[in-house]
Amino acid sequence: MTSFTPRGTAFDVFGEGGRTIVLIHGLGLNRRPWQWQVPALALDHQVITYDLHGHGDSSPPPQTASLTIFAEQLNELLAYLGIETAAVFGFSLGGMIARRFAMDHGRRLWALGILHSAHARDKAAHDAIQARVVQAAKDGPAATVEAALGRWFTDGFRHSHPAMMDEVRGWILANRKDVYAPIYQVLVDGVTELVAPQPPIRVPTLVMTGEEDYGNSPAMSRAIAAEIPGSELVILSGLRHMALAEAPELFNAELLRFLSTVPQHG
Repeated sequence: MTSFTPRGTAFDVFGEGGRTIVLIHGLGLNRRPWQWQVPALALDHQVITYDLHGHGDSSPPPQTASLTIFAEQLNELLAYLGIETAAVFGFSLGGMIARRFAMDHGRRLWALGILHSAHARDKAAHDAIQARVVQAAKDGPAATVEAALGRWFTDGFRHSHPAMMDEVRGWILANRKDVYAPIYQVLVDGVTELVAPQPPIRVPTLVMTGEEDYGNSPAMSRAIAAEIPGSELVILSGLRHMALAEAPELFNAELLRFLSTVPQHG
C-alpha cells in the first residue's frame, strides 16, 4: 500500500529483513520500473521505492528542480522512516541524484549504485539532449517518447514486447509538460556538479551501464568509476538503457553480487 511523507513523497516499502535499500527511478518514470528488481532484492533486504518530485504520485518540486532538491527529498524520506543508513541505487537521473546525495549526506549510505547514469558530455551529446528538452517544453513528453524507447531497448526486444512498450510509454506520457521539461533540464545541467565529486565519495560503489546505452555510455561509467576510489565497474553486454526491464535476471544478479561484497558493518 502506497504511503506519503508530509511533503508529498509517494513511497512503498517491501521486505522486512536485512539492511535497507532505496531505489531511485529515472526521468519521466516513477517507482514502478523497479517491479523487476524488488522481488529479488526484498528477499534479504528492506526495499523502498518512491516517486521523485513531479513524477508518479508525488508532489511537484517545492522550488526550481535541481539535484539538491531531489537529494533533500531522499533525505527527508529517510528521516521520516527513521532510517539512519541505506544503500541507494539510482537509475539514470536517479544515479545523478544518488551522487548528489552521497556528497551531501554520505554518512547515511552503506552502499551506492550508479546505474545507467550520465557524466560529462561532449558538445554534440550536450546539444542533442538540450534539443530534446526544448522539444519537450514545446510539445510535452509525447514529442520524445518514441525516440526514447528506441534508445532504451534493443530493437529485437522492443518489437517482441509491445505490452511492455505500452506500459513504459504510458509512464512517460503521464508526465505534465510544465513539470517534465524543467526536470529534464536537470538531466542536462546537473552533470557538471558531479564531475570530480567534492567531498569525495568513499562508500562502496557499483557503477553499471549497458554496452549499447549511448546516452549513458560505458565511457561515462568508466569516468564515474575512475573518480570514486575502490568503485566497481560493470558493463552489460548487448544491452541499452532499460536493462533493468529487458534483462532483469542479469541486472539483478549484478546488484546482488555487489551487495554481497559490502561488509555487514559498512
